Amino acid sequence: MKIKSFADFKINKKILHAVVDMGFEAPSPIQSMTIPLLLSGKDVIGQAQTGTGKTAAFGIPIVEKITSRELQALIITPTRELAIQIAEEIKNIGKYKRINVLPIYGGQPIERQIRGIKRGIQVIVGTPGRILDHLQRKTLNLNKINIVVLDEADEMLDMGFIEDIENILSYAPQTRQTILFSATMPPELLALAKKYMNNPEYISVIKEQITVPTIEQYYFESKEKNKVEDLCQVIDMAQPEKALIFCRTKKRVDSLVENLRIRGYIADGLHGGLTQRQREKVMQNFRKGNIELLVATDVAARGLDIDQLSHVINFDIPQDPESYVHRIGRTGRAGRSGVAYTFITPEEYKHLRAIEKVIKQRVNRKNIPTVMETLENKKSYLYKRLLKLLEQEDNNKQVLDLLNELSGHYSYQKIALAALRLCFGDDNQESSNNGLSSDSNKKSDMVRLFLNIGKVNKIGPGDIARSIAEGASIPENAIGSIDIFDRFSFVEVPANLSEKVFQLMQGINLKGKILNIEPAKNRK
Repeated sequence: MKIKSFADFKINKKILHAVVDMGFEAPSPIQSMTIPLLLSGKDVIGQAQTGTGKTAAFGIPIVEKITSRELQALIITPTRELAIQIAEEIKNIGKYKRINVLPIYGGQPIERQIRGIKRGIQVIVGTPGRILDHLQRKTLNLNKINIVVLDEADEMLDMGFIEDIENILSYAPQTRQTILFSATMPPELLALAKKYMNNPEYISVIKEQITVPTIEQYYFESKEKNKVEDLCQVIDMAQPEKALIFCRTKKRVDSLVENLRIRGYIADGLHGGLTQRQREKVMQNFRKGNIELLVATDVAARGLDIDQLSHVINFDIPQDPESYVHRIGRTGRAGRSGVAYTFITPEEYKHLRAIEKVIKQRVNRKNIPTVMETLENKKSYLYKRLLKLLEQEDNNKQVLDLLNELSGHYSYQKIALAALRLCFGDDNQESSNNGLSSDSNKKSDMVRLFLNIGKVNKIGPGDIARSIAEGASIPENAIGSIDIFDRFSFVEVPANLSEKVFQLMQGINLKGKILNIEPAKNRK
């Protein structure tokens, strides 16, 4: 049977729930091949690089097989960092089964680890030296374990741990399941497998060289709470013709699409929760250019053939290098150049480094563009497009008819200014004046701002006007129209004071809400 989803493994519903929470939609190749074998009790040798999803490949069967509160699984890793990482992932897989996992490694007080073991642990993840130390002190008993995992075994071989591993295995029961994962298979490891494993199944997942030379790759560091706003700044700076934005889960896709739409972007989502008809409609709109930003999960984007995709944006960094390559490979096709942007939080540098190691290429850092940089870039972008159009002969009858009609009432300069404002997203045609400003001449030099506060926060026009006037020290009558919706609002301020409003109002507490303020997007 071909494995299409984690439900096909017939595992505990609590594990399935946890896997969905972790953002996995479909098993990776190593998981599809390994999990059924491990669930059936076979020993497995897996040749796979870091980032193929191998932790879940052995973690899911381990959690599935735990049936008591005793120590039942031991995972041996070469480094403390990997021990911590694996422990966290197995804890996440087993959170609804309340699985107790403990990482043990050198550099941490052994007394603390002893107390942790005494509290009752079902899975231990540790480095060879510290595991052996506990065994020799008799603070760790392996008599009841039924699974042993040797992860990144070739690295442990290079670090001189093979003797320690053999010593550790001598403490474990003879009737156990043994799993070995390694990126390479030197003769010493094969000899170890022959000695300590029982008729193991051999699985190999060797990834192809994965990078596309025509793709420019950059990353932005952003705090989780700022990612949506930072993404908008990057989009406005990049001005993508068509962009595919990747999120880790269906919930993240829906949330980001909603946030982008609120800010005026033409965006839609694609994930496994949509029917085939819904998927086809979204893709048809995207190909026709009716959607400028398509937000998708990895699984939903598989098999998509999209022409002239200028940008791929990883709103969530993928958990493995293979997914990263599949994502960014969707731009820069047919000899064209493409751009890939990846957003990472400070805690996600380890994932970025793993990607760089596999693709054998440095991903360069870019800073989040400032508001003024974005506005200047938008002006430059518009200027270039206008020059291109001016060099062409325009015989569009509808446009010419409109121009002739308008020129009977307004000067060509005034028509051009209005058209440019419309292109620049500064028409504000849906704004309603709240009476706070009556100077109509001032309107042409106003900037419209988005605020993440609305009627649900029991806010009124006067509250917003007073807050900006006091917080930014500008006259209240200088503030233009204010439009308040359920969860957000728009306000006009003089263009020459907009940067001051940004600097002084960002992050203040207004009616119990931490204020986020940014340029409004008026796109059709």
